[in-house]
Amino acid sequence: MLRKNFFAVLFSLGAGIFFLSSCGDERSTGWEYMPDMYRGPALEAYQPYDNFEDSLSARKPVEGTVPRGFMVYQSYASDASGYEAAKANLKAPATIKPDSLTLAEGAGLYKIYCGHCHGDKGDGQGILMKRDKIAGIPSYADRDINMGTVFHVVTYGKGIMGSHAAQVTPEERWKIAYHVLKLKAELTGEDIATEATEVSDSNATAETEGVNEEQNQG
Repeated sequence: MLRKNFFAVLFSLGAGIFFLSSCGDERSTGWEYMPDMYRGPALEAYQPYDNFEDSLSARKPVEGTVPRGFMVYQSYASDASGYEAAKANLKAPATIKPDSLTLAEGAGLYKIYCGHCHGDKGDGQGILMKRDKIAGIPSYADRDINMGTVFHVVTYGKGIMGSHAAQVTPEERWKIAYHVLKLKAELTGEDIATEATEVSDSNATAETEGVNEEQNQG
């Protein structure tokens, strides 16, 4: 009899401890056998964190690394001198070829970011032009442009056109440039095959996931 009572009391005590251990903080999972696996430190970006020397939770990338898919390109000034330098030297990287897929993607990007001003045909007759919301947009047929100038203008802007660097990546800018030159060729009957197949030289752009020699020396 005493033995049965002992086990009954022991069972009741164990059950009570089990249920009581789950009370308290609603976010708690109770007993944790591997706390470091259950809960990692929740850090807010750029907030104080004593575990690092600079006390910031956001860490800088390891020196010499670049984000996956990042495309670097040689910097050109945003002014007229940079525009002329880009016109003379800046070429599309060899990794972006003017194939049907690239041209199709360039056409889609152009329609989103450019067509409302420059027109679907590149003749300067976009919807904003037709509705007198903006004026003075020349046709590509009347402009002396190439891959370098288009990339430079999309990157930095020109005249009343602002920079689109925040909207389109460097890779997307090259695709837009291919489409712009395609539109120019359709308007003028020019042959752009030669320029479209040119690749970067040592003074032009660096290719995807690489760094140019000048940046490495810096």
